[in-house]
Amino acid sequence: MDEKQLKENISTILSSFHVIAVVGCSREEGKPSHDVPKYLKSVGFRIIPVNPFADYILDEKAYKKLSDIPEKVDVVDVFRPATEALQIAKEAYAIGAKALWLQEGIISEEAESYALSHGMLFVMNRCMMKEHYSRSIS
Repeated sequence: MDEKQLKENISTILSSFHVIAVVGCSREEGKPSHDVPKYLKSVGFRIIPVNPFADYILDEKAYKKLSDIPEKVDVVDVFRPATEALQIAKEAYAIGAKALWLQEGIISEEAESYALSHGMLFVMNRCMMKEHYSRSIS
């Protein structure tokens, strides 16, 4: 994907989508997988934590897997190893998510190919919090 398309995807996701399932959301403050969803919640996004070892994170009910979420999800934000990204992409598509976002340091061409070929918007190796913040101050 070229830089222009990536920027368009980021812009669309941050301006048009509101419900974000965070796969790998953490209970531990100070970890990006806790602090990024906390920030996103603070600026108005609906955060749905996905973590098989937690009942609640950020005062939100946590779900063991994406398919357990009872409401519509716009974006699946991933804080898991790249080796899990393709499977998460398939699960995201199965629940009708419109976009898949792999956080900084997570690179998976397989997940990218799958997401794009299934009509999903895709962002890889970018921090959703940093992208949102940079747009809000410019």
